[in-house]
Amino acid sequence: MRLKCPLCGDRDRREFYYYGSDDYLARPAADAPAAAWDDHLHNRDNPAGITRDLWYHEQGCAQWLRVTRNTVTHEISAVELVAGRAAE
Repeated sequence: MRLKCPLCGDRDRREFYYYGSDDYLARPAADAPAAAWDDHLHNRDNPAGITRDLWYHEQGCAQWLRVTRNTVTHEISAVELVAGRAAE
């Protein structure tokens, strides 16, 4: 699989670290019960079809990317920066 980084261009998937679905950023409140944190940290959905995932360009520009992809066909429909371009 290849990802097209908005800053570095077309790259092999092995340059990136997969972090999980982008809803991972929606964390439980700091005072949430332990069960809510356990669910957040350890349980993941495994949907078939379109997903939005977080990837880190570890061996490139060191940016977090939001990748929209189809888990059935492996088609990548969008790759975008999670935050604005980092200061150089």
